[in-house]
Amino acid sequence: MSIFKKDPLQIIAFQGYGTDSHFYARGRALEDESIDLEAQKIWHLAINTWKRFETDEIKHVDIHIKLPNNTILKGTTDHNGYYKVEANLESLEALTNDEGWLPFELSYSDVNIKRTIQNENRFPGEILIPSTKAKFGVASDIDDTILHTGVVSTLKWKVIYNSIFKHAKNRSPLEGAADFYHKLHRGASGKNANPIFYVSHSPWNLYRYLELFLKQNNFPKGPILLRSLSNFLKKKPQDEKPQKQKEILNLLKTYPELPFILIGDSGEHDPDIYIEIAEEFPDRILAIYLRSVKHKKRMLRVKGIVDNYKTTPILLVESSKQAISHARENGFVK
Repeated sequence: MSIFKKDPLQIIAFQGYGTDSHFYARGRALEDESIDLEAQKIWHLAINTWKRFETDEIKHVDIHIKLPNNTILKGTTDHNGYYKVEANLESLEALTNDEGWLPFELSYSDVNIKRTIQNENRFPGEILIPSTKAKFGVASDIDDTILHTGVVSTLKWKVIYNSIFKHAKNRSPLEGAADFYHKLHRGASGKNANPIFYVSHSPWNLYRYLELFLKQNNFPKGPILLRSLSNFLKKKPQDEKPQKQKEILNLLKTYPELPFILIGDSGEHDPDIYIEIAEEFPDRILAIYLRSVKHKKRMLRVKGIVDNYKTTPILLVESSKQAISHARENGFVK
């Protein structure tokens, strides 16, 4: 018998998305490192960050997903503990709530697994199936679009400091952003339930941190789409699309009848990614909003791009009020 106590097992379900006929869920099976989401002291925050990235994955294990109608779907985790479960089914919308969320239950398929908290081999998950009332979708960046990160700081030191030494509850949302997103979610009728998708280059290790930030700051609930840490560190072939771009393209493919509004910032690659998407889908992108960042050279470059771009309405905004005013003028919000 080992003298070391083994951590209990858990399954983390990432909020995903699907359609009435297609179920698609992602998540990860890990040992539960007991990250204290309420910790405020610098030392505890640093330990939490270490735990987020020093993960013990549960590799190549079978899992079950149980839907509200008792349908059972099966999947297997990969060598990093991630799972993807897809299935073509019928009438999934009938299982959702008014906002389009479909709940389900995850479990390890091995009934002999006892290393779960209180030996309870059940973990909650949900995916979003956009309401038929939705008139458009929103794909939004997170870093420096709704959350102050300092992504354009020298050597990105502010990103590192904020991620390690600041609690999600103490991170500052950009002023008025939550109100703008709620207006977009409610749409022109006030009752549209337009889906909001949060797309970021951050690794999945920060999923719960970002989920807590969005909840604490009253942003509309929506799938958070990140990337694996291995892809984050790996150098990509020059012709490979960024993960954020792949995710947005997949949203456009998944919902062919739904136009989209894209929201990002002018600090990194959002202008290039969003314009390339708009060029490929000129009839599907209603507008592009780019939040201005404090970096003179980058702003000059982006302003030159924006001034010469005519395919899709694109707006550089200093504040959420500007974006709300434009959205109202164009009939996107009430």
